[in-house]
Amino acid sequence: MGIGTSIFLFAVGAILYFAVNADLSGVEISTVGIILMVCGGIGLLISLLWATAWGHRAEPGQRTVIREREVYPPDREIYR
Repeated sequence: MGIGTSIFLFAVGAILYFAVNADLSGVEISTVGIILMVCGGIGLLISLLWATAWGHRAEPGQRTVIREREVYPPDREIYR
């Protein structure tokens, strides 16, 4: 579950819990809203922990830097 999905679940759960006043037989909508908010919050925490754990694998001093360099000096004529 990604960060966007987690935020979406949390938002839908908050809408169901705070804004919907409908009655369905056998289903408590406010309970479904709380469950969705909890699942969205847990998914968001796991996604953020996973992103921080895998996002910075190399130390700042150990990153590979690739630079372009010229093979021949600019004043030398290249023979083809």
